Amino acid sequence: MTVLTEASAKRRSGYAFRPPASLTLICLFIALAGAALIALTVGAAGIPLARLPAALGLWGEGSAGPSLARDQLVLWSIRMPRIGAAAMVGALLAASGAIMQGLFRNPLADPALVGVSSGGALAAAAAIVFTDSQIGQNVRFMQHQLLPIAAFAGSLLTTIILYSIASRSGRTSIAIFLLAGIAIAAIANAGTGLLVFIADDRQLRDITFWMLGSLSGATWPKLATLAPVLVCAAIACLSIARGLDVLVLGEAEAFHSGVDVERLKRISIVLVSAMTGVAVSVCGIVGFVGIVVPHLLRLVIGPAHRLLLPASMLLGAVLLTGADTLARTIVAPAEMPIGILTAAIGAPFFLIMLLRQRGLVSL
Repeated sequence: MTVLTEASAKRRSGYAFRPPASLTLICLFIALAGAALIALTVGAAGIPLARLPAALGLWGEGSAGPSLARDQLVLWSIRMPRIGAAAMVGALLAASGAIMQGLFRNPLADPALVGVSSGGALAAAAAIVFTDSQIGQNVRFMQHQLLPIAAFAGSLLTTIILYSIASRSGRTSIAIFLLAGIAIAAIANAGTGLLVFIADDRQLRDITFWMLGSLSGATWPKLATLAPVLVCAAIACLSIARGLDVLVLGEAEAFHSGVDVERLKRISIVLVSAMTGVAVSVCGIVGFVGIVVPHLLRLVIGPAHRLLLPASMLLGAVLLTGADTLARTIVAPAEMPIGILTAAIGAPFFLIMLLRQRGLVSL
């Protein structure tokens, strides 16, 4: 009777047929490799699969004509940095969402709730307007380098302010952190709206396109900035996985289980802010990745963060790589902002999750 009761409970919870952890990660690796391969071959300048090995320098078959030179230029200067940036940004945003949901014990939590993205957007919009004004004309030549630096600085400053407000006597209130994040996000959005109001047509176009999200500015130096952050984030995620699992039971229970709850909060908040800030500094605001990816994986592999966090990184990389490929091909030779695609997919999914929590739909 006990065995039947446990089996029925698992079946009702949706985790009756969990695949093995190794199989899940292998499948996600294969999906990421497939998405990257498709992204390499399709685009405004299509590269047939037969010409791809020669363009990558794997072997030298074929004549070294203008088509090979063009393929190599497209791959190494444009497409490969962009694919790498999409995968890394997707991994960072998805892992940030998984950590936020574990920290708040709410599947609807998202990094955008704490205002980090809005702070980065305000700083980036200010950089666009400043470098295009008479005062900033001396640094206009380095506008492309100043934009990600400003976005990261804005995200970091937002995090410091939020942490200062929410922390008292060495303790961090998650509720105060969330409420302060909403307030600061509103202030940052008001500042961005003011900059949009005073911007000219060209500045307005740059601000709008950046705020909608785009990976068109991905370069190898930006990948060199993302890579160490991603590695450090992956290591930190593994170190806090057990604490997040125990935190689901409540803060008091987690404390009595040997978890340093305050330390876990500090690490999680700083980690989420750093990952989100770096992602925003590279591609602008891309929403709903942090909500959709962890929730989908919980339906398949369960809530254990030891597997959920690395799986979220892989699936986030797959999702954003595919979305970016679609964004640059669906209206080729023009490019659709990637934030439009992620919002078109994520917003209905978010509504379905809300309706599911109220018992109006089943998923």
